Amino acid sequence: MSNTHTFRGMNTTEHYFQVPLDHARPAGEKITVFAREISSTEHTDPASLPWLLFLQGGPGGKSPRPASLSGWLAEAAKTFRILLLDQRGTGLSTPANRQSLPMRGDAAAQAAYLTHFRADSIVRDAEAIRKDLGIEKWSTFGQSYGGFCTLTYLSLAPAALERCIVTGGLASLTADADTVYRATYRRMAERNAEYFEWYPQDRKVLREIVAHLAHTEEHLPGGRALTVPLVQMLGQFLGGNARVHSLHHVFEAAFIETPGGRRLSDTFLAAVAEQADRTTNPLYALLHESIYAQGAATNWSAQRVLAEFPAFSPDAELPLLTGEMVFSWYFEDDAVLRPLEETARILAEHEDWGPLYDPTVLAANTVPVAAAVYAHDVYVDRDLSLQTAAAVGNVRVWETEEFHHDGIGDEGAMIFAKLLELGKD
Repeated sequence: MSNTHTFRGMNTTEHYFQVPLDHARPAGEKITVFAREISSTEHTDPASLPWLLFLQGGPGGKSPRPASLSGWLAEAAKTFRILLLDQRGTGLSTPANRQSLPMRGDAAAQAAYLTHFRADSIVRDAEAIRKDLGIEKWSTFGQSYGGFCTLTYLSLAPAALERCIVTGGLASLTADADTVYRATYRRMAERNAEYFEWYPQDRKVLREIVAHLAHTEEHLPGGRALTVPLVQMLGQFLGGNARVHSLHHVFEAAFIETPGGRRLSDTFLAAVAEQADRTTNPLYALLHESIYAQGAATNWSAQRVLAEFPAFSPDAELPLLTGEMVFSWYFEDDAVLRPLEETARILAEHEDWGPLYDPTVLAANTVPVAAAVYAHDVYVDRDLSLQTAAAVGNVRVWETEEFHHDGIGDEGAMIFAKLLELGKD
């Protein structure tokens, strides 16, 4: 089924594909994968344009839902016909969440099902789609986790790729989850220090919030009890380039005077709720650590490694803000995730994760790869990224201190154009 629409300078076509749940069993169960084709109305013959597959960050995030051509998408549409892929389990691609997963059976059956939702399966879906559309070769653009998927694509099917662009997504080929999270905690500590140097008054406000919660019960808009670890999740703002400064607006509106005394404001509580909400992307929490797993269990890596960084402990005198870490208490504390608690535990203990990358194939790679490495990226460590760049053939790196992990949301057109040109050199 395909529906085509034209509005605000772009043509869009909605595609639905049937792919195997397990590509090792092509005749077995099928799932649906959705993708949206985008082209600019400025092209009289968009069907003649080369294809660009966009691989979304995540895991567990659906593809962008553009209402007009802007940012990197507008820049890419000058040259390409673009396919925005809802990675399996997200968006309109056979969603995997608390509503649908119980149809798979018990927690063990749900976990077994979700082992087919990593980068290797996403890449094989992309290959099935490429062949279905009759595309000989296409280019890819991978942001964050989309860069991880790009490296898997280069490992499994490099002959299908014309060129690859990666932003903030050169994953380590060999580091386990513990190594990744040690780097993440170190980067987050540096980013906390930088932020509170800019806004020293916010450190005072954070201290007041922690002290307030020690003796006063507060609840998020949906009724969830506010805890210090939930407040720490505001650290997700720190991974942004411009977004980091929005955190100050959250802190400056933290308290309000009420007839019952000084309380945390609805504005502040709503901001925390937004950062903590996993309603639309539960796969992020379920599969986040598995994206680093190759041949071993992760066993709640971020939670275990936290013990090595006591400044991030909720019991610290002034706990630092956390970032893209997933903890087991998410599934105890969040009503949306609670039905998936046992499923999450089984996945955390799962040991039989296959390899995601082929170092030998990657070392011999000839597909042009242009990658933006953000020097102070708190989520995809710069040092680990440069190790990967050195281990993969034909990679050109643009390292910059100007942007953070969400650079394409800030200056996407410029970054895309720069990397496209870098890949042509």
